[in-house]
Amino acid sequence: MSVREAIWGEKREAIEKSLQEVDPDLFRYIRDFAYEEVLARPGLDLKTRELLAITALIALGSPKELATHLEGALRVGATEEEVRETILQSALFLGFPRALAAMKLFQKVLKGRGAPHEGEG
Repeated sequence: MSVREAIWGEKREAIEKSLQEVDPDLFRYIRDFAYEEVLARPGLDLKTRELLAITALIALGSPKELATHLEGALRVGATEEEVRETILQSALFLGFPRALAAMKLFQKVLKGRGAPHEGEG
């Protein structure tokens, strides 16, 4: 399984199509460099890389990409608690407004997955 398949899951084709429509060359850079070279490097597992990506995307204020990597983190083995803690940790360095926005987005991602939330079975 490629890194893109692991992170994007069943949305891989739609994401690839969307990126290609924006610009085919940029899509190739993202696919080949970001996913097939950098994210596929040894040294950090994919779960850790996704948690780091979440922090960076919170800092950048990129909600669409953040949603992709919130879901991707869960797909590659991060628990709901680990993602929540990553978002909470970001509040210290990136600010509470960005962390709050990220947590709200994470709740939408969880609802879209049909995942149980705190206080639910």
